[in-house]
Amino acid sequence: MIAGVGNGEREWGFSFCSYLCDFCHAIVHGKPDRGVKTGRMISGMTTPEASHLSGTSSTVGRVRTLYLDGPAGRLEAVLNEGRADAPFAALVCHPHPLGGGNLHNKVVYHAMKALNDQNWGLGVPVLRFNFRGTGLSQGVHDGAAETEDVLAALEWLRREYARPILAAGFSFGAAMTLGAWPLLPTAGLAGRVRAMTLLGLPLRAYERVYQYPALSDCSVPMLLLSGDRDEFAPADSLREIATKVAEPGQLQLLSGADHFFTGRLEEMQKALTGWLNAVLAEELVV
Repeated sequence: MIAGVGNGEREWGFSFCSYLCDFCHAIVHGKPDRGVKTGRMISGMTTPEASHLSGTSSTVGRVRTLYLDGPAGRLEAVLNEGRADAPFAALVCHPHPLGGGNLHNKVVYHAMKALNDQNWGLGVPVLRFNFRGTGLSQGVHDGAAETEDVLAALEWLRREYARPILAAGFSFGAAMTLGAWPLLPTAGLAGRVRAMTLLGLPLRAYERVYQYPALSDCSVPMLLLSGDRDEFAPADSLREIATKVAEPGQLQLLSGADHFFTGRLEEMQKALTGWLNAVLAEELVV
């Protein structure tokens, strides 16, 4: 699944800003992200944001609440600590804040749990944060500059763990994670991201099609994981852009699943961890 190399931050920014105008309208006025409401912070812990959700019995690591130094001010964040000998650290970015997206979104939570819970075979520390202007994060929502927030989160993980990073995002968070890829070298983060997982990457809103040139620039293993009934990413369009992803990149479509993986979150977790365990098998062996 290899195609020609796309070029440039400017091209990505133009197409993505167009995407934001339509996609944000779809989220706000159409079907909203069904995120879990922001939990209260109590004694350094979060309230059980998804205690009713599916998955295996929890062995998720201790939770730390913290603030990151972001380019637009401090960023509210939550870290689920992992095994002391975990070979990776991970980042999961949340969906569009104007549609109610935040670090407690249920898709983000389930992705975190799959990466962090040892029952899924990974047990890595996972950082989630609120983009600028969301929750207790400072700054104002921009719609494109949030790629810089992703860089700030990656830099925090680099300093805290000095391990390769597994970068993931859902919806808007997936687009921001991918958009940060061309910026890694100038941010001093070249070679730090080991693999990337894009959940529900949006491609179309109101019959407009959007491009992600950074897809063909990305040289690390990448998983595109969506439902084949995703309202913002037609399956045929996803198959087309998947041809731009370098090996061992992969597109996985969950049959019958929508953009929010409604009723299919455990299947999403299985697909995510199954792919990572296969692609990173040698490095995950302790």
